[in-house]
Amino acid sequence: MTRQANELEQFLQREIGRVVYGLDDVIHALTIALIGGGHVLLEGPPGLGKTLLSNTFARALGGEFKRVQGTADLMPSDLTGVHVFDAQKAEFVFRPGPLFADVVLVDEVNRAGPKTQSALLEAMEERHVTVDGRRFALPPDFLIIATQNPREFEGTYPLPESQLDRFMISVRMGYPARDHEARIVAEYGLPGRGPAQSANVATIAAGAVLRAREELANVHLSDALVGYVLDIVAASRQSSSVGLALSSRAAVALARAARIEASLRGADFVVPDDVKRVAPWVIPHRIVLTPDAALEGLSAQAESERFLATVPVPRE
Repeated sequence: MTRQANELEQFLQREIGRVVYGLDDVIHALTIALIGGGHVLLEGPPGLGKTLLSNTFARALGGEFKRVQGTADLMPSDLTGVHVFDAQKAEFVFRPGPLFADVVLVDEVNRAGPKTQSALLEAMEERHVTVDGRRFALPPDFLIIATQNPREFEGTYPLPESQLDRFMISVRMGYPARDHEARIVAEYGLPGRGPAQSANVATIAAGAVLRAREELANVHLSDALVGYVLDIVAASRQSSSVGLALSSRAAVALARAARIEASLRGADFVVPDDVKRVAPWVIPHRIVLTPDAALEGLSAQAESERFLATVPVPRE
């Protein structure tokens, strides 16, 4: 039985839950991305606590947190950093940008221009940035949490497919339940009471994330389950409603997330339900529908659900 991943999630649920309320599923998804070494795309209306969640997540990890606001005039150097002249040293020195943090929140990433969005690709995939021909490594646990509001299209630039594919998971945040929202109002509704004065959050023990990752080697993913993942990917490629289907990176992300899901529930083997549990976070944001399918009102979420409903489940 696996334990480290389960204990890690229990810690994060408890500590982050001191500050944000009713986001257990989102914290669960963040834990999967953390253990999997992936990045997260948060979608939802503004004002639901995405920044507070990201900041608290970084505090619980004991890491440095940086926030970048996506705007049309945001330049790649605003993310990566620049070389500035040091008069005392009589030379140019590198001044790191906000990407050099453990958890980086790129708020409203779809408001940044295509050139700036593309600057994230190297950082997300290679975990380093190149400035003036020199390569600079990012922190080992570097994690991007990007947010976008799908309801506002004016002044936005849709994320390119190559960047969407680099987000391990995408999570949609909806409006909180009434009891959770009542608690939010009671907690943060008084003057002078806001996120800056939120509850103290304990820091996770050193090496906890590494131990949870090492534990994944003991979680068995059978050949039948690998075939199940590949069948889901193949279904996306055979669908007449899909213009851009799932990539090999998507197959790896789905298998890895399912393995982590099994570890989080304390199991030492993956079952089909683990794949189905994480699929809504891994698949839809990677699918691009054909124009005809989009005009008919079909959504990537509905198409993803169809794959899971029609692909035969292994009986092993």
